[in-house]
Parts: sequence; C-alpha cells; structure tokens
Amino acid sequence: MPLEAPLAPVAERVTDLNRRYAHHAATDVLRHALADPQVGTTAMVSSFGAESVVLLHVLSRIDRSVPVLFLDTEMLFPETRAYQREVAQRLRLSDVRVITPARADLLMEDPESLLHRRDTDACCALRKTRPLESALSGFDAWITGRKRYQGGQRAALEFFEADGPNRIKVNPLAFWKPTDVTEYMANNKLPRHPLVARSFASVGCAPCTTKVQDGEDPRAGRWRGQEKVECGIHFENGRAVRSARQP
Repeated sequence: MPLEAPLAPVAERVTDLNRRYAHHAATDVLRHALADPQVGTTAMVSSFGAESVVLLHVLSRIDRSVPVLFLDTEMLFPETRAYQREVAQRLRLSDVRVITPARADLLMEDPESLLHRRDTDACCALRKTRPLESALSGFDAWITGRKRYQGGQRAALEFFEADGPNRIKVNPLAFWKPTDVTEYMANNKLPRHPLVARSFASVGCAPCTTKVQDGEDPRAGRWRGQEKVECGIHFENGRAVRSARQP
C-alpha cells in the first residue's frame, strides 16, 4: 500500500480550502470541514453565549459526537452555565468538554479572583487562552462562531484561517448577517441565552460584561471603557490577537 503524501503547510491548505469552498453555504462548509483530510481532527469551541446556539444547532444536525469545548473561566454568569447544560441536552450533544483553568495556576496568579481588576489581559490568559491552548493540543482544527459583522479584525474573516503553523480555524458563519442569525434562531425555535432579554447582547465573564444600550455595538458591553475587544483566544502566528475597537 503506498504511503500517504504528507500534508502541505497550514497556510497552503487554508488557501486551498478557501478556494474550494468559497461559494458554499455555512452548513456545507462545516460538513466538509469535518470530513476533509486537509482539515484533520476537529473540535468546536463554544462560549454558549448570545449567538452560540446557532452554530451548535448546525453541528447537531451534522454530527452530535464532535467534541465541543466549553471554557468555564470560573467567572461566568450562573445563567451561562445553566444555558450550557440546557442547550447541550436539547441538542443532544454527546461530547461537551468543560475546560477550566489549572488549579495551581489560579492559586499562584489569582488567589483572590481579583486579577481582572488590575490586568484583564493577564486574567484572560490565565482563565481562557492557556486552558484552551492545552485543550486544543490534540486537534488539527477548531470551529468558531465568529462573523464578519462583529467588526475589528473579524471584518475580513474567511471560512478557513491559519491558527499558527500547526492548526486551522474554521469559521462557517463568517459571512452571515445579523438577520441571518435571528431568522435561523426563530425558524428553528432555538432557546435564547437568558441574559439577552436583559440587554446583554454579548455575554462573557460576569466582571467584564455590561449591558448594551440601544444603538450601541453588540460587543460594546465587553471590557467597557477599554480598547480591549478580544479575550485573546484567537491567534495569528501563535500570538494572541488584540485590536482597537472600531468606530
């Protein structure tokens, strides 16, 4: 039996994947990504936040056994934890993995859970970036729910991205509009995160998330008053991506 040809570098594969699937719908992109050997072993990362149920529902219609990584920073709203359990049960997701920060790291770096007050970047690294990087170590790719309309560096998203030299990110909803999200949720009668009705348009950790006023950007309530708009779990060339909030 002939040996399989080695995979091309991630950057080359991403270019080829975007070319091949350029005109596909989100569901087709996700379905192909889960089966394409150029992508490899794949997990979905979900915050179970305001819009997360859409992509989780799409996944559940394709393969409920795909690992879903849920980052519990131990500073989440209790409503988010309850919503995570509700959605996972309703969609019958069979491999939801709750990822938490390393206990020893918490005791050393944030024993009083106050790190977010003096250094939000360090807090996100401790409670999100490092735990996720560890959880993703066994995967070749991961699926995100990011969309172009969310602005900042997301405004130029493609379906496939290089996540450093060894991993691929898949963004099936990259080209969706806000109306696509709301219509999909309504048409499929999907449960909303309970905090959405209380004016939380984007839901993160409780200390760093505030309500959004009418007319504000949906992510305006994340790290309000700071230029920070990303927690740092998205990488370019192995480094956490941070960008200034767009006007």
